[in-house]
Amino acid sequence: MMMKLKKTARFVFCFMVICSFAKAQTAPPMLTLKEAVELALKNNYNIVLAKNNQAIAQNNTTLGNAGFLPSVGASLTQNNSQQHIEQTRSDGTVNKIPAAKNSSLSYGPSLNWTIFNGFAMFANYDQLKQLNEYSTVAAHDTILSTTTEVILTYYDLINQNEQIKAQHGAIDISRTQLKYASDKFSVGTASHLDVYNAQVNLNTDTATLLNLLSHFKATKIKLNQMLVRDPQTDFSVTDTIIVDHSLVLGDILSTAQTQNPNIVLAQINKRIADIGLKQAQATRYPVVSLGGGYTWSNSKTPAGFTHTQDTRGFNYGLTASVNIFNGFNQSRIERNAKIQIDNAEIGVKKTRLSVESQVNNLYVSYLSGLDLIKLGQSNVVIAKKNLDISLEKYKIGTITPLEIREAQRNYLDAQSTFFAAQYQSKVAEVTLKQITNNLNIQ
Repeated sequence: MMMKLKKTARFVFCFMVICSFAKAQTAPPMLTLKEAVELALKNNYNIVLAKNNQAIAQNNTTLGNAGFLPSVGASLTQNNSQQHIEQTRSDGTVNKIPAAKNSSLSYGPSLNWTIFNGFAMFANYDQLKQLNEYSTVAAHDTILSTTTEVILTYYDLINQNEQIKAQHGAIDISRTQLKYASDKFSVGTASHLDVYNAQVNLNTDTATLLNLLSHFKATKIKLNQMLVRDPQTDFSVTDTIIVDHSLVLGDILSTAQTQNPNIVLAQINKRIADIGLKQAQATRYPVVSLGGGYTWSNSKTPAGFTHTQDTRGFNYGLTASVNIFNGFNQSRIERNAKIQIDNAEIGVKKTRLSVESQVNNLYVSYLSGLDLIKLGQSNVVIAKKNLDISLEKYKIGTITPLEIREAQRNYLDAQSTFFAAQYQSKVAEVTLKQITNNLNIQ
């Protein structure tokens, strides 16, 4: 038993030496929340991809892509042949050409322009504009979501860091308890059992600290990944979480219904569905197109009355076509377009209800966190006073090791509850501001 105790004591001593050495080193550079958000906005891959998709949608929003403008092209065609020709003329004579070479060459520009297609080009342009707006809102939503994730991860690090500080305090208390137990044992007023219990408590608190440090490191790696930098980049965070106490449920619900990106996207989808019906109905109308060009041509035919011929000049015309019957597909397409409109309308209502429910749930968490913060502040003070008194009593031997451990645990739990309440309220606050498109980094 004594051998195990010695091994454990050596482990704890080595750990404390390591911790002391680490504290003596230069502290890692401070990363502020503002700096973290700026790095994410600049480097995060999701944001970069969203901006690229937005640029593509913007490039697609043109009159030419909608079908308003004519298309102009140029062509060159050359044909050659070599044939055996035998001609019997009207006067009875026979003309034989054993290897007649025929050739033709034509080239020139051409223009095709659809001047009317049942207003489909107008619907197409409206659709492109809506798709561009959708891409813009989606990109903003990606930026908003990524920023929120960075902020929450940063505050999570602050919360974890405070938990680590509290655990360091618990280890200091456990170390003090072990010293008291050892002193008592040396003068014969305590047994080996008291020393063992104190040592076990110190080991347990040390193991808890190691777990907290491991989780803290993993969260740092996660934040570095979001900022697109070396995952092993070390940094420190601030130690304060300031919760906004001014959020009002009615204002949040009202703002969310008009500003929430998901609701805005659902409304754009509804407008796109409306345009889809117009595009389907456009095929009921005739399509009128203009065509024209200028052609140069040269042909050689040794067997004809004219051996060579050169021509050039304009050609132009008007084409009109209309769909009379296509197997009832026109009606089917229009019915499906109307169903898509109904689905889009349902999507808007569903999204509104989902956002409203999310806001209500988050607001409950927000208020609960505020209440816990108030309770936690006073509870931490009371638990600290109780621990100080218990340590003094343990020092003079009027309470048992279990009682001092309970006082220590109560103080640690009070700190943990207080930090968790701060983080809970901040998470709810930040998420509510994300939902209402009113996020800041304060």
